[in-house]
Amino acid sequence: MSGKLYVVGTPIGNLEDFSPRGVRILSEVDFIAAEDTRVTVKLLNHFSIKKDLVSYFEHNKREKGEYIINRLKNGESCAVVSDAGMPAISDPGEDLVRLAHQNGIAVESVPGPSAFVTALSIAGRPTGRFCFEGFLPVDKKQRRERFEELKGERRTMIFYEAPHKLTVTLDDFYKNFGEREISLVKELTKLHETVFNTTLSKAIEYYNQNPPKGEFVIILSGAKEQQKEAYTLEDAVAMAKALMKNGQSASFAAKEAAAATGLKKGEIYKGII
Repeated sequence: MSGKLYVVGTPIGNLEDFSPRGVRILSEVDFIAAEDTRVTVKLLNHFSIKKDLVSYFEHNKREKGEYIINRLKNGESCAVVSDAGMPAISDPGEDLVRLAHQNGIAVESVPGPSAFVTALSIAGRPTGRFCFEGFLPVDKKQRRERFEELKGERRTMIFYEAPHKLTVTLDDFYKNFGEREISLVKELTKLHETVFNTTLSKAIEYYNQNPPKGEFVIILSGAKEQQKEAYTLEDAVAMAKALMKNGQSASFAAKEAAAATGLKKGEIYKGII
């Protein structure tokens, strides 16, 4: 009988946030798949847990994924953890969970903190509708395409970014989206937890003068709804008459003016004959 894969959320900073169930599961499983064993061993030591660790990260996930799945097929149980937060969210654990399902292995969640939800909850931005974008592509073409996709996005957008890439990303935001309200959140649950609510232009100015430190969650306001320009009947008639001066028929001119202004063709037509 196959074992079970536990997806275990770990603290994003403050170790007091680790749930009693999380501690119990890590103590009971046969082994732990860790993004960085050096980080995870500190967590285990804090809770006096001794367990077999398997390194599982982006660049070895194919090879180690098969190894982990084979152990699970043989009846062992495994907990997958990331360095901080919920595994499988902007994390190679996503692939391991998919492999487990494909191989008929049970997957169980042990929920814990998640940086993007935690940041959103304290930033003061609209939370009713949002989209999580994680890390932006590094490849220039893919990055350009992603920005094109997001230009009209009206939901609150959430990104992750490393400190050494932050100023470039902020510049890209400004070039593609124009001025927007933004929250930059870092050091979540730690002593120096910070929420910096500002605008894109001011954020760029600030971080050009103050080199960023720490991992960032960026919360960016969505695009505002485009307000249609309000046209009067007189505006529409004038538009139609201008078309007629260029040789268009009254019927065609009224139709084009109606499409452009949202007013009724018949009313525009009456105004020009």
